[in-house]
Amino acid sequence: MKQKITKNILILEIAERYPRLADILVEKYGFHCLGCSMSAVETLAEGAMGHGMSKKEVEEMVTELNDLVNKEDGDRKKK
Repeated sequence: MKQKITKNILILEIAERYPRLADILVEKYGFHCLGCSMSAVETLAEGAMGHGMSKKEVEEMVTELNDLVNKEDGDRKKK
């Protein structure tokens, strides 16, 4: 499946396109910056690394977020 979320996507863009992922970013990954002005100019990777995540952890997060988006899209198509 095509990746909809990459490490280079802006944090704010994720929240706008996939509002349900905002809770996961905040609760699981500590992205409390969703409400700050940096989310409009900072990529997912930049934000993650700013929060102390390694490149491997960023890759795992991107995979998880894409899995959730693809599952959500699949559930929507079944309806």
